[in-house]
Amino acid sequence: MSRIGDSAATLLEAVREQRPLVHHLANFVTMQAVAGATRAIGALPVMAMSPEDAEEVAATADALVLSLGTPTPERLEVMLSTGRIAGLRGVPIVLDPVGAGATRYRTAAAGRLLDELHPTAVRANAGEAAALLGQGGLVRGVEYVGAAEPGGLAAALARERACVAAVTGACDFVADTDRVLGVENGHPWLAAIPGAGCMTAGVIGAFCAVARTQPEAPGFLLAAACALVCFGVAAEIAADYARGPGTLAPALLDALYYLTPEQVRQEARVREL
Repeated sequence: MSRIGDSAATLLEAVREQRPLVHHLANFVTMQAVAGATRAIGALPVMAMSPEDAEEVAATADALVLSLGTPTPERLEVMLSTGRIAGLRGVPIVLDPVGAGATRYRTAAAGRLLDELHPTAVRANAGEAAALLGQGGLVRGVEYVGAAEPGGLAAALARERACVAAVTGACDFVADTDRVLGVENGHPWLAAIPGAGCMTAGVIGAFCAVARTQPEAPGFLLAAACALVCFGVAAEIAADYARGPGTLAPALLDALYYLTPEQVRQEARVREL
């Protein structure tokens, strides 16, 4: 769908021109990678997580990205308080329910964030999406081990929660209450990089932040799909210079930084289901 390639190129340029401030309540395991990807794509990451710091940052940020990667009761309360501020300001909220379905605590925490904050977008693997829909047995640790159909999960989660649902994997599926898009850009080595999904959530946050400012607002479904296209194209470029997952990670930051709108237009592979 060349139109989405054009939109992805336009939003990439907008991110670099506007440099949106993306507030991450990040996973401690992947914080460095998330900050690097957000900065490489052209946005400004800030990792403010203490209550005294986070609420003040939330009052000025252009997007909020919440990760359940290293949950504690205290972090959950900060996520809720910053999410309420973002919601009052109309700022996009992206939820990454890392490990939902692996433990009762993570699943309940993700459910509470969905119930109370009504996030703009949810970025999950298929197992996490299934857990949010009340299905079990698909997550081990924080990894997806099941065989659920991700496109259907994205559509079901979008309908149930009235949000944009991005279910990432070998093919990424993005849905809202009306449409499902399949983004075929990416590389298999991404599955072996801890934090690839978290990085994706950060890029989605940056694209959702600028989508609201465009003369013809593309909507958050298209913003999320465009973010996945750019991330996936960058991964494909990086894989040409890497020898495996260990060398893909730094090459991916370079590819995100040097990614051009023309590369995005030429390489975008998106289909509507």
